[in-house]
Amino acid sequence: MKKINLKFVFVVLLIIVFSGKNATIFAQAATNKIIVVDQKGGGDFTSIQEAINSLPDAASAPRIIFIKAGIYKEKVFLEKDFVSLIGEDVNKTILTISLARDIWRCENDDDWGVATINLKSNDIVLENLTITNTYGFENQNNPEPAHIDCRKDSLHPFKEVRNSSHQMALRSFATTRLVAKNCIFRAYGGDTVSPWNPEAGFFYFKDCIMEGGVDFYCPRGWAWAENCTFVAHGTTAAIWHDGSKNEDSKTVLVNCKFTGDPGFKLGRYHRDAQFYIINGWFAKEMADAPIYLNPSNPQNEIKWGRRVYFYNATKEGATFSWLANNLETAKGSPKPESITLQWLFGGKWMPDSAASKLALSKAGVAAKIKTLQQSTGIDSIAENMLVYQRAIGGWPKAVNEIKVDYTKQLTETEKKAIIADSLHIDPTIDNGATTKEIKYLVTAYKKTKNSKYLAAAEKGIRYLLKAQYATGGWPQYFPDFSSYRSQITYNDDAMVNVLNVLQDIVEGAKNFDVVDPSFIPKAKEAVALGIGCILRTQIKVNGALTAWCAQYNRNTLQPEMARKFELASISGQESVGIIRFLMRQKNPSPEIIAAVKAGVNWLELVKIKGFKYVDIEAPDQPKGKDRVVAPDINSTIWARFYEIENNRPFFSGRDSQKKYDVKEIEYERRTGYAWYGTWPATLLLVDYPKWLQTINKNN
Repeated sequence: MKKINLKFVFVVLLIIVFSGKNATIFAQAATNKIIVVDQKGGGDFTSIQEAINSLPDAASAPRIIFIKAGIYKEKVFLEKDFVSLIGEDVNKTILTISLARDIWRCENDDDWGVATINLKSNDIVLENLTITNTYGFENQNNPEPAHIDCRKDSLHPFKEVRNSSHQMALRSFATTRLVAKNCIFRAYGGDTVSPWNPEAGFFYFKDCIMEGGVDFYCPRGWAWAENCTFVAHGTTAAIWHDGSKNEDSKTVLVNCKFTGDPGFKLGRYHRDAQFYIINGWFAKEMADAPIYLNPSNPQNEIKWGRRVYFYNATKEGATFSWLANNLETAKGSPKPESITLQWLFGGKWMPDSAASKLALSKAGVAAKIKTLQQSTGIDSIAENMLVYQRAIGGWPKAVNEIKVDYTKQLTETEKKAIIADSLHIDPTIDNGATTKEIKYLVTAYKKTKNSKYLAAAEKGIRYLLKAQYATGGWPQYFPDFSSYRSQITYNDDAMVNVLNVLQDIVEGAKNFDVVDPSFIPKAKEAVALGIGCILRTQIKVNGALTAWCAQYNRNTLQPEMARKFELASISGQESVGIIRFLMRQKNPSPEIIAAVKAGVNWLELVKIKGFKYVDIEAPDQPKGKDRVVAPDINSTIWARFYEIENNRPFFSGRDSQKKYDVKEIEYERRTGYAWYGTWPATLLLVDYPKWLQTINKNN
């Protein structure tokens, strides 16, 4: 029996008490796990995006991704709700890219991907992170603009990109309920922090530093910033707001400091906006320029007038009259003490409460890290599997036509070269590749508790799920669809190996009880699709079910030739693995039972009694031996391939010419392929009778 982590249970109970959520969310929280990202390899993942991708799409409670100190040079895309990205140290956990928006938009249709962090989801928390876009800083000493071709802009096919152009660290799309605490957002250009959702956006920033050029803090909707410092570059404007979709939307800044380059202006707006700046502190470098309406042609309609309100402003040096208290002129004449989160969000959201729940959940972070630190078990074969795993999640069976050998000790130079080639499109399920690694890694994880092995296995599982066709089959290679690699492949048990791994996940068998439970429904669905494909591809001859071909067209589900010597046929080898998998199903449907019985009947029909397939001495042949069919009264064999129409065994060399005697094909293929075998023997003598007995008993 597994030990219960009482500390974790206590934390979950506290979450329920503070959140007031029902038992459904209790169950959700109880199954959530904290994911640790460490670029040095000491966590579940080395990249933030991989950690995000590992999460189930749906959730109703926070999922914590704890990011250890490091410089993460990656662009983050977040489309899943209830995700909290928590850094180890705001000054040491850095997410960074270098990208001007003008450059991005010259190659892309929209802003998705323009920022360091790109959001399309709700209930997001960012904490203890430095998020930067360094394009302007890198070009700060270069006053000359870059000149680029802009193929997406027919009116301006050539564009100048300046170091002060828009450079986003954060950009949201229809996101609401975003919390950012103790974060640093840095850029040299404009729109550094762009939480945009004028219809329904609720945004909360606390104890943050924001730095940038024109309009570098530019929320659209309802926004609260508390105890934040704003550092302005240039002289256009620091803060901006869009409140044009709802008269009630506003940006509130409480106990914030404003500083920057000499002559920086506080803010502006292009359309209806509403500013409340309470207890603000303003540096002497700030220009004597009130928050202003930016002129446009034609001028945007301002329906609700100029709405800029101050209370208790402190100006370093000479004061400015426009900073005087004027809350009484605002709609409803709010008192300073009434300007609260409740007032801003109308009781629809309390981010402080959400942060409290998260703080309680974070109590498990220390325990998770301690567990990871104790996971020092190393398996040399598993370590090599980590090196060979491709970025998409699968593994190759060979590199540069040399079979992958995980027992070989790799030099650092070799490791770097293999990792540098991780984008290669050679992952495959052929010859046991990918499924073999996944099975080994979950076992290695169970022995060593090294979380890297489990993370790699789960990445491999996601690869298998992604590779499945809508028809239920799997290609031999993914994403390489060239030649026969795109065919639905039973050859060498490729698809059956995948289905058995997924079935193990569903059943929690063979050490797969350690994988994330969220894989279980996905694996169950994939298995059901796969079985449907198997049933549809069982070959009928004269109205009677027989067995299966080794490969099929992915669209028509018709038998096809693969390699030159693998012609369309009914297979005496591959059918065995398929039947075994169908027999594995608990409570099989009538269709599955019929498929198994028909397949077994066919194998009985085509068996070849009184012969064996053996190697013999042949001094006149290149290898000094040959492979032949020889009489043996005690032996039964099956051919690899049978003609679909008449069950006649046949063979083929690399010329694709069908022969009916294995001696008629070239020596290289004759001795280099399994043309006969005893594959069905144990199935027919042992496994099938047991299965049939169980089926008859249950029915």
